[in-house]
Amino acid sequence: MTGLHTHQVLRGAGRETADLVTLGYADRFLRRKRLTTEGGTSFLVDLPETTSLHEGDAFALSDGTLIGVRAAPEPLIEVTGPDLPRLAWHIGNRHTPCQIEPARLLIAQDHVLAGMLAGLGASLQEVTEPFLPEGGAYGHGRTMGHDHGSEAAQDHGHGHEPGHRHVHVHVSRAPGDDPDDVPLDV
Repeated sequence: MTGLHTHQVLRGAGRETADLVTLGYADRFLRRKRLTTEGGTSFLVDLPETTSLHEGDAFALSDGTLIGVRAAPEPLIEVTGPDLPRLAWHIGNRHTPCQIEPARLLIAQDHVLAGMLAGLGASLQEVTEPFLPEGGAYGHGRTMGHDHGSEAAQDHGHGHEPGHRHVHVHVSRAPGDDPDDVPLDV
């Protein structure tokens, strides 16, 4: 491989970086992509797996240079109202990324969700700022589907054509729980 490249993301803020890449929420989810820093340096990101990048992370380039990650301002909807936990529940029930703060919620612009939230009594305002939503509950950073190969299709009780994509909910049980006592809609 020629030119500058990286196979490594260093997590967390607080380190000195030589330059920055500014990426929107969708662009901070990547495995292999050519990026250009604010200073004009181009490099290839070639990570071992798809990774969710966070504000303050850094790429360690092949020459030792550290390139910081900054979240780009993007159009969002600011959600406020007297019952934020209830509004957050409705957003989460739709598996929508949400930035949760004490006095407001932020979501990507979506006219259908905006209509639902307004109908629930939320106050909505369009804003432009970095989007830093909560990560996934299972440690993956984002909610996503996955592909099934031929062996995996046999492991979860039903088969699929190669390349079929969908999301599975994985239920954990405490010792002694009845394995047959799982809701049918899970």
